[in-house]
Amino acid sequence: MIKHLGKHGDRKVAILFREVPDEGHMCLVVYPQNMQSQLSNDFMKALESIECQQAESLGDAMHSKMFSDGTSILQRCHQERWIKKVKTADIVVTATPTSNVRLDELNRILNEMKQGEEAIKRMAELDAEGGYTGKVKPRDEYGREIGGPVNIPPGSLNASSNKQLNEAAGGAPVVNPASAAMTQPTYAQEQAMAAPQTGALTDDVIANNMKTQADRMAAEAQSMLAESQRMQAEANAMMGVPATPAKKKRGRPAKAKA
Repeated sequence: MIKHLGKHGDRKVAILFREVPDEGHMCLVVYPQNMQSQLSNDFMKALESIECQQAESLGDAMHSKMFSDGTSILQRCHQERWIKKVKTADIVVTATPTSNVRLDELNRILNEMKQGEEAIKRMAELDAEGGYTGKVKPRDEYGREIGGPVNIPPGSLNASSNKQLNEAAGGAPVVNPASAAMTQPTYAQEQAMAAPQTGALTDDVIANNMKTQADRMAAEAQSMLAESQRMQAEANAMMGVPATPAKKKRGRPAKAKA
């Protein structure tokens, strides 16, 4: 079956373009029988070539085809005004050896198939990106992979990162005692740092405030050091690093009491 051929009434036509831009109900055709015998043979030979038969539009493939006299087929057809614009509904295309179809109906079918191919291609792209196949694991509103651990025991290294999820799930929030003790000063510390009701701060009050702040900072530093040591020990245990044995004290052993 030769592509790009049809009939307009009882006349054979070569369909250069199945649709005209912005005029989908119109097409561009050429009547080979209107040409001289040699030119008509050259035109049909070019139409039956592999390039033209594999092309979606005959007009696109005809750009590189020549008549036997060396002139461009497409340019010559344009100069001689052999290209005509007719209604697609008036063109009948032989779909199979035993069936015919109007060009407007064929265009509708081909356009629907093209849209379907584009949809399939888009779905394949989304599939490759993991949008619908599960290649990328779904995540919840907190950015965690669905199906992963929800509640993490207190004291683990990433317990703080799971605090929001535990609270949303109704579980008790993970609280670190050492860090909780450093969040806010006590009532006594607030009173010591407050200005007296009599007015300006005296040197004694300022000194007491500084001492109170220094004591609180020292306590926080000790708490942070203890927390750092605890986390380091947990990290070593998780990585299988043996604990460092305590160093023996130097000096003479204590005398036994009588």
